[in-house]
Amino acid sequence: MARTSRIQGLRDLSVEARRKSVADAAGLDPAHLAAFDAGQGLTTGAADHMIENVVGILGVPLGVATNVAVNGRDVLVPMATEEASVVAAASNAAKIARIHGGFRTSSTAPVMQAQIQIVDVTDPEAGRVRLLEARDELIDLANAQDEKLVEFGGGVRDIAVRVVASRAGTYVVAHLRVDVRDAMGANAVNTMAEAVATRAAEIARGRPLLRILTNKADLRLSRARAVFDSEALGGAAVADDIVHAAALAEADPYRAATHNKGIMNGITAVVLATGNDTRAVESGAHSHAVSASGRYTSLSRFEKDADGNVVGTLELPMPVGLVGGATKVHPAAQAAVTLLGVRTATELAEIITAVGLAQNFAAVRALATEGIQRGHMTLHARNIATTVGATPDEVPAVVARLVADGTVRADHAETVLAELRAGR
Repeated sequence: MARTSRIQGLRDLSVEARRKSVADAAGLDPAHLAAFDAGQGLTTGAADHMIENVVGILGVPLGVATNVAVNGRDVLVPMATEEASVVAAASNAAKIARIHGGFRTSSTAPVMQAQIQIVDVTDPEAGRVRLLEARDELIDLANAQDEKLVEFGGGVRDIAVRVVASRAGTYVVAHLRVDVRDAMGANAVNTMAEAVATRAAEIARGRPLLRILTNKADLRLSRARAVFDSEALGGAAVADDIVHAAALAEADPYRAATHNKGIMNGITAVVLATGNDTRAVESGAHSHAVSASGRYTSLSRFEKDADGNVVGTLELPMPVGLVGGATKVHPAAQAAVTLLGVRTATELAEIITAVGLAQNFAAVRALATEGIQRGHMTLHARNIATTVGATPDEVPAVVARLVADGTVRADHAETVLAELRAGR
């Protein structure tokens, strides 16, 4: 059976039936997704080996975004998030993008950097040049720390050296630029930096201090592009307003912060679902949002093409991996990767970036038309109805009344639920 991300009526099924439907659409035996069940996923015993002082496990809802097509291939995307409307919004935006072929993506090589800070260098500019002269020696020393990575085609690609002035002094900072292949890369580059630090300091004629990766992964970029059909959006006026809304995010840091948070709603949900480091991805993304002028701006861009459609583009660092870390020890993360059907970290990074663009577009479109609250409130009403004790059969009626009344609060939900039960 061919893989498809188009599943009709998924939201109307039970959780168990949804999981089976998703597995069928992905061409998988449902047993491959059994770890998505809370009772069969991460155990307390396994968690105890992952972090310190374990006392339990925190569950996060795991949904699946549908309609996503990336580079001509349908993908079902697992998203772990507590925020209502995120999965639905990404799915809806992906559906519109499909009209013009879905998302197109590209990436740079998976290069991460480690920094070695060298202090007490009397002649820092000369120290910088001395390190560059010793480039080959330092690369060989670093690569000797991870022969397996080199065997797989990775390893140090280059060394860069900067002179950084600070309030406490001037430092010579060497960067190891490492192709980490299918790993996120933190452990690999940190190990290399530790091994090289003493020799680098000898060459620069100073003292080594910090030796650690930078999460400003600006050499490991992923890009996504999509065309959103003007007619499907509601016409030229809506397309114009989407561009205006996005332009404000480009110009105003206050809007950009929330605009970029919308991007990360999608990105972080997939990063978390696949067992990757959400903090590393988020810090890299927000540092990338600072323009050359030093102003914080939007990560994405929206403009109109010659046919009046909205073209969205997104480029940002995406340091994710398929080997090491929680991706290899968390059963649900392993199931998420299996569902995605990805074989390389680059492919995973590009899908995540496409979801970020979809999420961002959905939010900007909502803001430019009906406002963000309408969709949010409908989904929030479901949470409120459940909180006050509505059964699954009662939730739809309570939600409909809360939305119709325009009052989505727990006290009103209690009143509505009481009236509903009294009227039976």
